[in-house]
Amino acid sequence: MANSLVIVESPAKVKTIKKFLGSTYEVDASNGHVRDLPKSQLGIDVENDYEPKYITIRGKGDILAKLRKEVKKADKIYLATDPDREGEAISWHLMKALKLDEVKDKKVYRISFNEITKNAVKASLKAPRDIDMNLVDAQQTRRILDRIVGYKISPILWEKVKRGLSAGRVQSAALRMICDREEEISAFIPEEYWSLDAMLKAPGSKKPAAAHFHNDKDGKTEIKSKAELDALLESLKGQKFIVTDIRNGERTKKPPLPFTTSTLQQEASKALNFSTQKTMRLAQQLYEGVDVKGHGTVGLITYLRTDSTRVAEEAEKMASDFIAENYGENYLSQGENTKKNSGKIQDAHEAIRPTNLSLTPVKVKESLARDQFRLYQLIWKRFTASRMSAAVYETTSVKIGAGGNEFTMTASRLKFDGFMSVYIEADEKEEKNQILSKLEKGEELELADLVSAQHFTQPPAHYTEASLVKAMEEQGIGRPSTYAPTITTILARRYVVKENKNIYVTEIGEVVNRIMKQCFPSIVDIAFTANLEYLLDSVGEGLTPWKTIVRNFYPDLMEAVEEAQRTLETVHIADEESDEICELCGRRMVIKYGPHGKFLACPGFPECRNTKPYLEKTGIPCPKCGKEVIIKKTKKGRKYYGCEANPDCDFMSWQKPSTEKCPECGSYMVEKGNKLVCANEQCGFVMPMKENKEEKED
Repeated sequence: MANSLVIVESPAKVKTIKKFLGSTYEVDASNGHVRDLPKSQLGIDVENDYEPKYITIRGKGDILAKLRKEVKKADKIYLATDPDREGEAISWHLMKALKLDEVKDKKVYRISFNEITKNAVKASLKAPRDIDMNLVDAQQTRRILDRIVGYKISPILWEKVKRGLSAGRVQSAALRMICDREEEISAFIPEEYWSLDAMLKAPGSKKPAAAHFHNDKDGKTEIKSKAELDALLESLKGQKFIVTDIRNGERTKKPPLPFTTSTLQQEASKALNFSTQKTMRLAQQLYEGVDVKGHGTVGLITYLRTDSTRVAEEAEKMASDFIAENYGENYLSQGENTKKNSGKIQDAHEAIRPTNLSLTPVKVKESLARDQFRLYQLIWKRFTASRMSAAVYETTSVKIGAGGNEFTMTASRLKFDGFMSVYIEADEKEEKNQILSKLEKGEELELADLVSAQHFTQPPAHYTEASLVKAMEEQGIGRPSTYAPTITTILARRYVVKENKNIYVTEIGEVVNRIMKQCFPSIVDIAFTANLEYLLDSVGEGLTPWKTIVRNFYPDLMEAVEEAQRTLETVHIADEESDEICELCGRRMVIKYGPHGKFLACPGFPECRNTKPYLEKTGIPCPKCGKEVIIKKTKKGRKYYGCEANPDCDFMSWQKPSTEKCPECGSYMVEKGNKLVCANEQCGFVMPMKENKEEKED
């Protein structure tokens, strides 16, 4: 008969852990949180020093009843929830809900493990501890701050914009980052530059090689106009191309660090096209346990929420033995991957790695679903590579002079593949596997051709899920457990949309961000949000009392909420009148906001329910057919400019077109910041935007 009860979070872990522990242990699951703040009210007693009011979550009564029966039978109870703040809080809530802190005849312990393997689970039973109240308080503080922001600001958005919107401590800061990037892109003015390659042949060689022109110490090309290019080409006429310097050397490429939550999400997005949410769901399955043929149920990876690249000593030895046996001693790491974690890192967990390297992707492939396998293979290869030696390249750099101008040729050849025998990152450019012909200093090369090309500087890239996670991590916004839920939320609210991996702000997202910046600047301030994360970490370390943070936060927020309620009428846009007349009742239709942006609705609702698409006019004639340009939306909500005569006219532009014509090529121009830029990319003409006379007179 079982005399010990182990309570875990997920039912998926029950089978795996029960197999390790045998018949004297009963293993059951809480199915996540069992208590939380009530949905129907704020749930925080502001008058009683911000005490939270927890209630049993709806639907968890049967689970708690079953656990109470198991508790009665057991002599020892082990709370084995996840090894992080959230898991620590779940253990504490279980303690309170099951009244385990009141029992006298039973021993209650907290245990945690970073991987669900027999050794790790059994080791945790030998090192039980008390619940870490500092971690519980850190989670409580986060939950309370998020509840205050959500429940106090969201109703203002419902009233001023539309129901169903929300504000959040992390999501609003993330939305601000995306909107700021969109503004940078919109205001970006491309600058022209040119490149010049000399196609040169060494004596005896059949094919010419490209030598790149540069004119500064860093080897950067600075040909800023066609006129500069023409002057350079003129100066090269009749000149000899002489080798002035040859340097041979070696270059090493260090192995990558093992995955953290952030880098796993980024690489899975780039290499596998997984969303952050999908990556975390699959990683959770691999962590909790999968039936592997010949091995039973196995937890294949370590805990998936971590910002540390640390690796346990046992895992280091496992990796060394595996690499030496399967690749050879010369493939073992020579210390290239010893990188210290920064001060921001919470080093409670290891990096994400396989629990057993001998379970290679090939061995488990038949036991995993396709996407589980692809993610496991990525993690396995990355960790194995991180414990291997650097790759080594032979390099050659040749400088060539011509009439006072300098050109360079470089080439490299892989000498030793090292970690690259296992893993190459998704966005890594393949090295040219070549070495230049034997050249000698002072040798003259034959000029076959001069090849020039026009280029324009590019604006900052739109965020993708991967680059947004990276930016959030760098700015200190959120933590490993919050990146995926934050992105999921702003997509669900339709503040942003994804098109071809890129994230674009919708009109509703712009409106919400504008309100947040105007009325709640601290909530969307990146530095303020990052500092709150630092304070939450400080609570978890026992350095800051959690109520101190809430006491300082709540009054300032409430002052901003009251001010917004008084003054926000100026941005109330829901009932803006249009020029359209309702054909059913004759009223002037108003502009409303729906999930897909603006639409026209009759103000006589509910008596008249007439609605129609909203066409926002610009007063600008279409450059193709002369009819009016209107603001339109893609199916996913991204704004663009198109012709009202569509589909007969296919004109469209992401930037607002101008009535001005380009004086260089005659094409239409578009607005970018305070400049007009030619829409013809081959032209690229830029001119200042003319002042609006009416505005000047006002």
